Amino acid sequence: MKRLVAVLLGLAVAGGVVLAVSINGVADWGKPLGAAYDGPEGRPRPIAPPAELSSDERATIAVFERASKSVVFIANTAIQRDFWSLDTFEVPQGSGSGFIWNKQGHIVTNFHVIYGANAIKVTLADRNEYQARVVGVDPDHDLAVLQIQAPDGSLEPLAIGLSSDLRVGQKVLAIGNPFGLDHTLTTGVVSALGRTIKSMTNRTIEGVIQTDAAINPGNSGGPLLDSAGRLIGVNTQIISPSGAYAGIGFAVPVDTVNRIVPELIKHGKRIRPGLGLSLVPDSVARRWGIKGLVIAKVARGGSAERAGLRGVREAAGGRIELGDILVAVEGTPVETVDDLLDVLEKFKVGDRVKVDVIRNNKRTSVDVTLQAVN
Repeated sequence: MKRLVAVLLGLAVAGGVVLAVSINGVADWGKPLGAAYDGPEGRPRPIAPPAELSSDERATIAVFERASKSVVFIANTAIQRDFWSLDTFEVPQGSGSGFIWNKQGHIVTNFHVIYGANAIKVTLADRNEYQARVVGVDPDHDLAVLQIQAPDGSLEPLAIGLSSDLRVGQKVLAIGNPFGLDHTLTTGVVSALGRTIKSMTNRTIEGVIQTDAAINPGNSGGPLLDSAGRLIGVNTQIISPSGAYAGIGFAVPVDTVNRIVPELIKHGKRIRPGLGLSLVPDSVARRWGIKGLVIAKVARGGSAERAGLRGVREAAGGRIELGDILVAVEGTPVETVDDLLDVLEKFKVGDRVKVDVIRNNKRTSVDVTLQAVN
């Protein structure tokens, strides 16, 4: 009898039939294997009709679907040599995001994303990979421009917006590749404007956008967009005690990006406007009890010399005589070298600016035509 039951069970399972027990405990033969139980709790729940997407959701989806075609994944690798075999091999060094700037294949990202790279690989939205070359970098603003050789049809440049007219509370969207995840969208608002952060060179980046849109490792270099899908900033840094997202992210404003990127494409570096002079270090000026920038030397034939500015000179007996002490540019007070650089960021080579100096304990003004400096 036991053998007969075993045979019947084997045939039932092989034939796709399962022995089931109904609610009243009576064996239920003949139910197909895997069939849903049709008791009160065994049926699949009915599907609720879909709700209409809100206009805001539809707009966000449209922006993501359009802008994500312009966002790229960037892999930074270094070349290392094996100690024993002396063979060289590539080692992943980091990754980040970037976006397509134009149809010529220029890609904008953060400088820190490609820092120290021996090889850079860019992956487009269509999954095709390209080796990239570095066109130009501006470490002071944490910006870099790469270039890839890709078919025109695969290059979708982002639309460019303005950061000067942003308002706190305005909706923003961030697209990137956090932790190497493909094309992730986060949304938030402009939390604050006019913030300052430090770059890798310890220079101050002015006018930075603060947002609560989640920015994590791998988002760096990706775009911050407004609700119309226009670029308004380049995601750059987060503030986080733990190293993870904590609600405070920063983006370099697009007005700065749109001013610097063309220079990097054309010259490979930032062409900075300057006065054609060198300054005594801030720490030395403070030690001397001087409030302002002590001009150490004016370049021969430069803008400062032509404007009549004076530097420090050595008098008879080895005594040091101060020249001019720079205290303001175009009405903006300057007390440190960083202050001066920040003011000059607003101008371009060839602009004429009013410079206020203290000379022989009297304040005077001179006009200086800004020149290109390294």
